[in-house]
Amino acid sequence: MAYIVTEPCVDCKYTDCAAVCPVEAFHELEDRLYINPDTCIDCDACLPECPVEAIYADMSLPEEYAEWTEKNAEAENYPIISTKKPALYGQNCKGQPE
Repeated sequence: MAYIVTEPCVDCKYTDCAAVCPVEAFHELEDRLYINPDTCIDCDACLPECPVEAIYADMSLPEEYAEWTEKNAEAENYPIISTKKPALYGQNCKGQPE
């Protein structure tokens, strides 16, 4: 089992989750993060750290995010991120502070 980053991360890219990951399973794209399913140890550390609730266990992934399993499987093609950075707060970020 692994965790999956889904659509609410797009254009927000909070990195609090990556900073608590003990195995460096997070990978950074320009506008989002992915979790490498081959690296993820299902420790649950990242789940409470995501302020936009974009992370799900693969076994409880809502149907509307089904395609995100394949997207996260491409994580190894992007650089690893293991530190906290300022959030992106892009145009489509639903978690942007008011």
